[in-house]
Amino acid sequence: MKEIEKAQIKLLSDRLDLIRRQMASMQLTSEVEKHAELEKEKATLEIEIARLKAVRNKKLSKEAQKLVDMPFKRPITKKEQADLGKLKKSVRGLTIVHPMTALGREMELDVMTGFSKADF
Repeated sequence: MKEIEKAQIKLLSDRLDLIRRQMASMQLTSEVEKHAELEKEKATLEIEIARLKAVRNKKLSKEAQKLVDMPFKRPITKKEQADLGKLKKSVRGLTIVHPMTALGREMELDVMTGFSKADF
């Protein structure tokens, strides 16, 4: 689902960019009707892009809220990062969030952090 939304946003952004370039190269005096039509489509695309981005952010926020509500969280040490498979097997339900992912940026993490229902 995320990929579909991302692709839609990309497609709409590309179309919006094309319209902006067309409007820049157009003479306002001779093509007033075409310019007005492009302006209307531009506004529609901007609204739709904003809506899709809000939907995507809302989904991220829901997932981020679920993680924040977990009772145990702590930074993952470099030694644990070297063998994440072993750590995940020892702690059931462990979710690790990297600060460079969309979720990590939204949560404003500075280091790789683990979230779990059980102490680890």
